[in-house]
Amino acid sequence: MSDIVLDLQNIEKAYNKGKPAEVVVLRGASLSVRKGEVVALVAPSGAGKSTLLHIAGLLDTPDAGAITLNGTAMTGLSDRQRTRARREDIGFIYQFHHLLPEFTALENIVLPQLANAVAEKDAKARAQELLQSVGIGSRASHRPAELSGGEQQRVAFCRALANRPRLLLADEPTGNLDPETSDQVFATLMQVVRDTGLSALIATHNLALAGRMDRIVRMDAGRLS
Repeated sequence: MSDIVLDLQNIEKAYNKGKPAEVVVLRGASLSVRKGEVVALVAPSGAGKSTLLHIAGLLDTPDAGAITLNGTAMTGLSDRQRTRARREDIGFIYQFHHLLPEFTALENIVLPQLANAVAEKDAKARAQELLQSVGIGSRASHRPAELSGGEQQRVAFCRALANRPRLLLADEPTGNLDPETSDQVFATLMQVVRDTGLSALIATHNLALAGRMDRIVRMDAGRLS
């Protein structure tokens, strides 16, 4: 059995397609991520890395090319099937935490599990376990506004991992933090990823952080190298 968790082949994507203002973002981009591998995606702003992550995460569809997740072709799936694959197999982390402000840290991690039909008792236990693993178990009852930036992003990590995905996609996950906090939070993220055996594709501008991952893939003008 193949150990490739994510496989993107010849991905093409353009906006305003066929119009005078057409913008070609991805030009035959191909990439594979193996089980347990952490890949850094390095690219300048506007190079298309967020678009690539959205396509890899089934949030957007390519104009051409093939996406395979855990050995299953994603091309041609219905919206419901894509949603199920996202919910069960993919975790997302963004530069901004996007936590729900009216809910506690624990509740923010419980909610995606409830949407995945996990019993509330089990969801709460899983949420508390994850918060403990990133060093903020004592902050479970705090709302986002009561947490520091680093703590908020750790909660976002936990939420992304709540449903035990096989693939983690992160778009500048520490880009909104100061250098010291960024380093601490990234170290926590890497430890959790290693401990769980996740595959991860992490976009970052930070070459020092990229160098701590297994492999660096660079994007320029819509192509990967």
